[in-house]
Amino acid sequence: MPIDSLPHLDEHSTLIAADTDRAWPHLTDVVERSFSRPGMTGYARLVSAADPVTSGPRPLVTGSTLPGFRVTTAIPGRQLTLRGSHRFSTYALIFRLEPAGPGRSRLRAETCAVFPGLTGGLYRHILLASGGHAIGIRRMLATVRRKSEQTP
Repeated sequence: MPIDSLPHLDEHSTLIAADTDRAWPHLTDVVERSFSRPGMTGYARLVSAADPVTSGPRPLVTGSTLPGFRVTTAIPGRQLTLRGSHRFSTYALIFRLEPAGPGRSRLRAETCAVFPGLTGGLYRHILLASGGHAIGIRRMLATVRRKSEQTP
C-alpha cells in the first residue's frame, strides 16, 4: 500500500531555534536511538514486522532499517520517512523539517496507518487510547529541539 493511500492518524510539531541543516543530524540520531532501544527487535519479531532488525548504512539513508521500520525517504535537512508493517498494521512516520525564519525551523511528525481486521482495530485502540504513541512522538520532537538548540 503506497504511503499516500494510508489514512492520516495524527501530526505533532515543534519550533526549533536552529536551522534545518543543524537539526537534521539530531533528527536522524534521535529516531535511530528511539527505535533501537533494547527490546525493540524482540517486539518487532513478536508482531512479525517486515523489517525486524537494524541494518544498512548509518547515519540513516534510504534503505536503512530500524526494528519495525524501513527508511523510504532521507533528504537531509528536509524529510525522513519511515515505513513499516506487521500483522496488525501498515504505517508510515514522516518527519518534515521546514525553515521557519532566520535560524529557525519547524519539525513536523505525521503518522499515517491502516489497521485491518478485528485484531488491527484492537491494536489501534490500544495504541491510541493509551496515549503512548502521542507521548513518544512528542518526546522525540522535544529531544530533537533540545539537542539542536544546544549545538553551537
